[in-house]
This record gives sequence, C-alpha cells and structure tokens, in this order.
Amino acid sequence: MADQPPDQDPDRDPEQELRDMLQQLLGGQIDPQQLAGAAGIPADPALLQQLMAQLQSALQRTGDGIDWNVARQQAVQVVSRDPGSVSSEEREAMQQAARLAATWLDVATGIGTISEITLLSRQQWAEATMPVWQEMSEPVASSIADALTDAMRQQAPEEAQDMIAGAGRLLRNVGGTLFAMQLGQVVGRLASEVLSGGDVGFPLLDEQAAMLPVNLQGLPASLEIPADQVHIWLATRELAHARLFHHAKWLRLHVLSSVREYAEGIRIDMERLEELASDLDMSNLQDPEQLREALTSGSLIPPKTEEQLQSLARLETTLALIEGWVDCVTAEATSRLPRRDAIAEAVRRRRATGGPAERAFGTLVGLEIRPRRLREASAFWRQVTDAVGAERRDSLWDHPDLLPTAEDVDDPARVIAALQGGAPEPDDVDRALEDLLADDRDDRPHEREDGTAD
Repeated sequence: MADQPPDQDPDRDPEQELRDMLQQLLGGQIDPQQLAGAAGIPADPALLQQLMAQLQSALQRTGDGIDWNVARQQAVQVVSRDPGSVSSEEREAMQQAARLAATWLDVATGIGTISEITLLSRQQWAEATMPVWQEMSEPVASSIADALTDAMRQQAPEEAQDMIAGAGRLLRNVGGTLFAMQLGQVVGRLASEVLSGGDVGFPLLDEQAAMLPVNLQGLPASLEIPADQVHIWLATRELAHARLFHHAKWLRLHVLSSVREYAEGIRIDMERLEELASDLDMSNLQDPEQLREALTSGSLIPPKTEEQLQSLARLETTLALIEGWVDCVTAEATSRLPRRDAIAEAVRRRRATGGPAERAFGTLVGLEIRPRRLREASAFWRQVTDAVGAERRDSLWDHPDLLPTAEDVDDPARVIAALQGGAPEPDDVDRALEDLLADDRDDRPHEREDGTAD
C-alpha cells in the first residue's frame, strides 16, 4: 500500500505546523530591527530583544485573545527612559494648592465630596490608566487580528485551508501582541504629556483625583504666570472632574459604553490590507516602513459608517458636556485668581490641539480623545447657571435621562424652562403639532344645547 501524501497525513497537526513555520521566521529569517520598525517600536537593543521574546511567547500561548500585559510592559519601558523627579517642596506646594482648591470648589458646587489629590509618577499613571485604554482599544485590536486571519484564509490555496483554520488563534495572538505593544508605546508617551487624571476628558481613573507633578514643571514659566496660581487652577479643575464622576455613578459606565459602541463598529479595510500584503516582501521585510505607516496612520480603518457617526456624535456631546461643566465650575471656584482667564485659555488651547501621543492613539484606534464643541458646552452651562443657579444646574447629572442633548447645547432655553418649572417656548415642531390638533378640533361635529350634533 502506497504511503499517504504528507498533506493527507491524519496524524499531522496543522496548528503545530504553522507554529513551527512562524517560529522559524522569528528565529532568524526576519531582522528584529526591521520588524520593530514596522511595529513603530524604537530600534533599542533591549526593546528588540523584548519584542522577539513577546512574539515567541504569543506563539506558545494556549488562550485565544490579546495579552494586554504586553501593553503595560511596553508603557513601563517607555516611561523608565525619562521618569523625571519631583522634590518634596514641589509635592507640598501641590498639596497646599489642592486643599485651597477643595475649599473654593465647595462654594461653587454641592456635587461630590472628594478633596484629596493623589500625586502620581509617570509610571504610576500609565499603570493605573491602562485598563481603560485596553477597554477602548480592544474592539479595534480584535478587528485587526480577525482581518489578518480572514485575509490569509481568502488568499491561501485549498490544500492550506485546514492549516489556516487550525491556526487562527496563533495569528490572532501574534497580531494582538503587535497591537498591544503599539498601544503600550502610545500610553507610555502620553504619560509624559498629561497633567492630571482628567486631562484627556475620559474617565481614566475611577473616582480619583490625581496629578502628575513632574509634567507640571516648566508650565508656569512657559505661561509667564506664578506657579501657585497655575497649581490652584489645575487642582480645582481636577477635583471638579473627579467629583462629577463620584456623584454621577452612572456616568463612567455611560461614557465607556459609548466608546465601545463606537469602536465595535470599526472594520478593517480588507482591500487596503490585501494591497499592502501584495506590495510587501514578507520574506525579509526589506521595506517595513510601508507596514508601519499602514498600522499607525489609520489607513486600514475605512471611513465611518452612518451608525458610527451617530454614535460618535453622541459620545462627543457627552464628553463636551462633562468638560464644559468642569470648565464652568472651575471658573466660578477660581474667580479670586488674578490670571484665571489666561490659565483657562492656555489649557483650553492645549486640550484642543493635543500632543503627539494623543494623535498616535487617534490613528491607532480611530478615536479622537479630545471633545469637540467644548466652547459651546461651556457657554451652555454658564447660561443655565445664570438662569437657575448651581443647585438646579447640577441636578441634570442626577440621572442619564436628564443629560442634555446636542440640541440643548445649541439652545439652552428648553432646559432652563424645564428647570424653572415653566413650559418651554414652543419650537416649530410644537407649533405645527398644535395647528394640526386645532384643525382636527375644528373638523369635529359641535353639539347644540339640546345635545344634538350640528
């Protein structure tokens, strides 16, 4: 009896075959420096060694999913290059600013009771916020890994389909590891940019006020404003942000659920992926710049669908309302600061433009982390405060159904009327409905005094 062809050997393990093949590639046929360049990782010998070890580990993992511990390790590696240092005098100055800010904030709003600010190092901030970055990134990472598997399955010949089907987990593990490493690089760089826990708008820390003193060094001098004023203003703003999320227990889940709803709609551009695969020489990755550009520019993520645009608009409105309320309350609480307006404008410009790491996260995940319409939302809260006072204004955070809409931001009159207990001024839709009902009443038969109809 003739021997069976190798591709029909019932004892062969397709998954093991692909694992062996990938291990051979990682064992020497791919230049680690080129692979690091493709993944957007600096060509540092220690990082290159870590890259190869983590990819080898991904091949050996039995679970199906992304090892997010890789992202944490990468972030720690980045911040360890420049951890910075803060003197005890600088820490004490920040704590004094926080104590004064808490006192002033008690007058501006009755929301929340948080009065302590935790001073974090860059590494502590990166590690504390990583779970939220992971939650925001996971849907995109999963889409990329699944797309890579699907693309290989579509292009593989018939005789290789069994191998591809049995090794999908391995491909997802390797692709997920590369994505997690990129995310860690971004979060590590963000740790050297942010000033506080609420600096990027998203609820990165669970009901905790935090600041990064090392990143505040040099900021007062660059603004030409006394350091104590800058510290008090920033501490007031951070405490207001933390108090809001502490008061509105539903708000954090609401924001993160909206992010996930948007991110789960992201799909990878398969045609672009196939074009990239055909252009690259995958045998030796001589031109990794193409792959790096595709992964970090967001070009693999196709234009947003109508559903995504609607989801994104709702998310942006919520973020703008949060930031706008914080700005409004901070302005009230810091009215005694001579340079309050100058500090607020400088920080507003900084938030509007963001830094390099923020832009990198936006291209990696397809989600900007800065709220739009911030000025409109701030103006909305000021008008509401002037009309009904702080207590009624803050009652809008008591339940998600009370949260103002984008239309309310454009025209606060309806919200103000509702808070005042009066009937809102009718809009065009209300007037059209009233006219329709009036016409309907006119068409009905009218009763005479004896009870008979006309």
